[in-house]
Amino acid sequence: MQPSIAIKNLTLSFGALDVLKDLNLDVGQGEFLVLLGSSGCGKSTLLNCIAGLLDVSDGQIFIGGRNVTWEEPSQRGIGMVFQSYALYPQMTVAGNLSFGLKNAGLPKTEIAERVNRAAKILQIEPLLDRKPAALSGGQRQRAAIGRALVRDADVFLFDEPLSNLDAKLRADLRVEIKQLHQKLSNTMIYVTHDQIEAMTLADRIAIMRGGQILQLASPNEIYNRPANKYVAEFIGSPTMNFFDGHLDTAIAPSFTTGDRTFPLEGYEFSGEVSASGPAWFGIRPEHMVSGPEAEQAKISFNSQVELVEPLGSDTLARVSAEGNTLWVRMDGQASVDHGDNLTVGFDPARANLFDKKTENRI
Repeated sequence: MQPSIAIKNLTLSFGALDVLKDLNLDVGQGEFLVLLGSSGCGKSTLLNCIAGLLDVSDGQIFIGGRNVTWEEPSQRGIGMVFQSYALYPQMTVAGNLSFGLKNAGLPKTEIAERVNRAAKILQIEPLLDRKPAALSGGQRQRAAIGRALVRDADVFLFDEPLSNLDAKLRADLRVEIKQLHQKLSNTMIYVTHDQIEAMTLADRIAIMRGGQILQLASPNEIYNRPANKYVAEFIGSPTMNFFDGHLDTAIAPSFTTGDRTFPLEGYEFSGEVSASGPAWFGIRPEHMVSGPEAEQAKISFNSQVELVEPLGSDTLARVSAEGNTLWVRMDGQASVDHGDNLTVGFDPARANLFDKKTENRI
């Protein structure tokens, strides 16, 4: 099946600085792809190249099988939603939604039909006669999404559309965007630095760093089998716990840190069992157990609680164990206080090992 969007050997340079480096990406028809990364990783730049807002230095971009590398944004068949709402303040919501369609010379009846359909999908019908100044932040963002929706495009591009909203509005609109995708089944590419948005919205996530894609996979795959140490650290809050040590594969695979050895029975290696050598052993806070449960775990430590963060649904405890600082995610009603002695443990089969030199998953 032909991809909805195909990016081949894309490079974008500003002088001697390569912002995107020989990047390849296929986005399936009807897929919701999220570009995720920290500031400056190239995610918004990539989106702007797809939209035609930036001219690429090398490579090609295909949308619906058509080479659009040098086409104008208006010719690419896309709808784009920006971080800033970019609404015309002197126009009503209806005027903002219909402005581009009028410029394209569409008949009035078709314009009215498209505006009303978009307003119904986004539940902004009562707002059509209001101007942006009379709207809340969430209503303005719905209007901005509506302006992209009326284009009847096959591809929608979202550039951090929720970053200007408060936490509750972000959560509400995140649900609405997901429902919108389920209704329309259009191809959507969504840029964010918020891992919660990425994990909850995406069919697949592309983790970016330094103008390159480090891993492209489903949210579950990225969370449970990160391709490298950077991805493992970037996804998850608090971040993954790491032990510095040595992988031994001479007989039965095991990992040694300090004077402790973790047997690796049940661990899923990425390929053939690697040669022995320096490595990182990573375990997520939610894969740690504590108290009586930890005493039955394959690996357990005596630790002292340094910090407690009660979050209601769960409790985070930062503990010190044998020279390591570890985060443990516990039940929200867990009774634990600063200074407590706490037994913590885990099953090494739930861990991730990373080569010390390449930082790739072993």
